[in-house]
Amino acid sequence: MKGLSGPKLLVVHPSSNKPLGGAASPAMAVLGSRRRMWVVLFLAGFACVSLGTMLCAARDHPPPPVAARRLAAAEAQAATLAVSARGGGAGGGGGGLPGYVFDALVQYASAGGNSTASMPGGDVRAIAAVVKRRAPCNFLVFGLGGETPLWRALNHGGRTVFLDENQYYVSHLEGRHPGLEAYDVVYTTTVREFPDLLDAARAARSAECRPVQNLLYSDCRLAINDLPNQLYDVAWDIILVDGPRGYTAASPGRMSAIFTAGVMARSRAEKGAETDVLVHDYEREVERACSREFLCEENRVEETSTRSLAHFVVPGGRDLRRETFCAGGGGSGAST
Repeated sequence: MKGLSGPKLLVVHPSSNKPLGGAASPAMAVLGSRRRMWVVLFLAGFACVSLGTMLCAARDHPPPPVAARRLAAAEAQAATLAVSARGGGAGGGGGGLPGYVFDALVQYASAGGNSTASMPGGDVRAIAAVVKRRAPCNFLVFGLGGETPLWRALNHGGRTVFLDENQYYVSHLEGRHPGLEAYDVVYTTTVREFPDLLDAARAARSAECRPVQNLLYSDCRLAINDLPNQLYDVAWDIILVDGPRGYTAASPGRMSAIFTAGVMARSRAEKGAETDVLVHDYEREVERACSREFLCEENRVEETSTRSLAHFVVPGGRDLRRETFCAGGGGSGAST
């Protein structure tokens, strides 16, 4: 019995590591192969969806031209120049950009306006002239694009807010331009619906589509009522309509943006208030007809308008007529 207290040896039979049954090994191999195949198919599908989303965003918002990319870098320099110039007594009044900095930025941007992805130089200068007269101010812009850094820089010291249909592009530009205030908008209209939408708005001119109202609670089909609530309380001095897309029948079109701009301008409570509303791509039927219907020809300023840009000065205030948009009870020469 004494010999049993020595070292003990554990013996494991080799067959204990084998699967039960000889047919299990091929079955397991087939099952593992199928699982790998499904994983590969899932990853491939996910990659295709991601690539499609990126291509759609790139198609709807092409990269800004070289001049606009250089302008983005100049935006930060403009702010630095403004601070130093005001410190030296060369600044403009009211906290805006000094005149020479403002003019240099406009000249720099309009010189690159020959690119098909840029706004024409003449339109840039016309919009800049309006901003220069009112900055620093409350500036609302429908649409993001190559000129976004310019509008923000020219309104230095004021508040510039951008609205765009593409939430991915909004996020992209917010990352590239810290401090940019931009929001995505869901449009429920299409260009092909334009004639019916215009007729419906005319029929409801004294009801849900009236010219003075709280858009947040509007039932008008053309009203944009899903913006952040605080934006409806701002007295906008300038509204630029350069979006959403309107170049195909399936595009959202700018009917809602123009109608909303007209109501925002007229609904200002301050006595004698005026809002500069600028509509880009005015040569197109939708932009031209909606501008005449909701912004009115009697408010158009020829001196600061071009073939593709219309400038309107829309009056607001408590004494404004609230039944019709334009003199005579309808749009001046609006055509469908």
